[in-house]
Amino acid sequence: MSTARKVLSNTAVQMLGQLTTAGVAIVILKLISSYLGASGYGAYTTVYSFLAFFAIIADFGIFQITVKEMSAHPEKRAEIFGNIFALRICLSLFAMLASVATAFIIPKYTGTPIPLGIAIASATTFLTIVFGTLSSLLQVDLRMQWNALGLVASKFVALGWMLATIFKYFPDNPEAGFFQLLIAGIVGGIFQVAIVLWAARGDELKLRFDFRFWKEILIKTLPYGGAVLLATIYVRLDVILLSLMRNSTEVGIYGVAARVMENLAVISILFLNSTLPAVSRLFRTNKERLKKMLQYSFDFLSIIALPIVVGGSVLAYPIVALVSSPEFLSNPATGFYGSDLALQILLFTMLLAYFGNLLGFALLAGNAQLKLFYVNSSAVVFNLVLNLAVIPFWGFRGAAVASVASQIFVCTLDYIFLRKIIDITFNLRTTIKATIAAAVMGSAVWWLEPIFLNFLGPNKGVLLLIPVGGLVYGLMLLLLRAITPEMRALLRKQA
Repeated sequence: MSTARKVLSNTAVQMLGQLTTAGVAIVILKLISSYLGASGYGAYTTVYSFLAFFAIIADFGIFQITVKEMSAHPEKRAEIFGNIFALRICLSLFAMLASVATAFIIPKYTGTPIPLGIAIASATTFLTIVFGTLSSLLQVDLRMQWNALGLVASKFVALGWMLATIFKYFPDNPEAGFFQLLIAGIVGGIFQVAIVLWAARGDELKLRFDFRFWKEILIKTLPYGGAVLLATIYVRLDVILLSLMRNSTEVGIYGVAARVMENLAVISILFLNSTLPAVSRLFRTNKERLKKMLQYSFDFLSIIALPIVVGGSVLAYPIVALVSSPEFLSNPATGFYGSDLALQILLFTMLLAYFGNLLGFALLAGNAQLKLFYVNSSAVVFNLVLNLAVIPFWGFRGAAVASVASQIFVCTLDYIFLRKIIDITFNLRTTIKATIAAAVMGSAVWWLEPIFLNFLGPNKGVLLLIPVGGLVYGLMLLLLRAITPEMRALLRKQA
């Protein structure tokens, strides 16, 4: 099987798993946001956003470096993985302890459930890091179906625990139920780790403590790890600043939209993780094939992202109504801005993040980690200054706009640096065709929306409108011949 076909197959399996996971995540979002309310869901969002800052200490870009190193040196994969596995466990334990200690000394969080929530959820984050480390073995072999199974299983297990909490044990006590919802993540995390642990069993799982190797890998990952750390800061900074400068209710309103957007944005990471081994190899062996692979990736991401942005913008209000409760929705009569407005803005962040991730992965594959560090350090400053300027006046609306502006900033700098190491100019022909197809789809959905929602009700109406919009988009892609012969030929070529 060709590399391109393996990549596509691997991505398809992950996308199927992610779609299932996203579906369960939407159900969970509906349950939690309705159960906790805007303020409680804001505290829930703050817990996981806060932990994300510290979790990156254990991540530090090591997943991508691990995949890259094991792909380049398959004869040393047991040694490489065993050391990295032990290293990440040590780093994650340190990071979680640091997060808990820090949470309890922040004055704004005193007297709220956030510090204890962070202490509980830190176990979930630890399990997630272990899961991600084990998944790197499966990624190298393009056997990510086990990763997808682990994700899906963990979501269903967590969902079961949450249902019991909300409807049986604490139906009228969301304050106590809040902590049970966090415990549900731990239980789900145990299941997903167990599944990939079984799938990845072998000599590689032996923990190794070659401290000289640890030093070498940390030095090697320092530029990219620093870049990943900074990227996490500018991506998560908005929620943390909202929690410190505004209130939990506003974080909750923003958090619903951010959660929907995050479920959609992960598709690009799944695809790019699959392409990383091939792109890394082509950087060393065949620059012309590399350009085709990057163009193919750009076209694929355009085709996936554009209908999401257009359709999501048109259906933002009914989508938020479907996944949350009325208190999260905008009310023009009272001048209240809700999660639907935040979602419309953040969808453009998602679109830009798709392309920014592609450029960032290309720089990583080309050993330009230091360039990524420069980009992301500049983005943190840009994002921080912008958020500090707009959040006091416009709250979550300002944070959402700052997120879009930051992604534009990152994409621009990434592209400039990529052009310095490889002479590539992306052909926009497929993107333009996908844009036209998405515009036609958006117009059709906008015209059909009142009809579907009036006759079928808001929930059934929007659920039926989404596949109808997808059908219109797919037909337009065929009519416009957006899937080019070059893309089809690439899938047929042997690596």
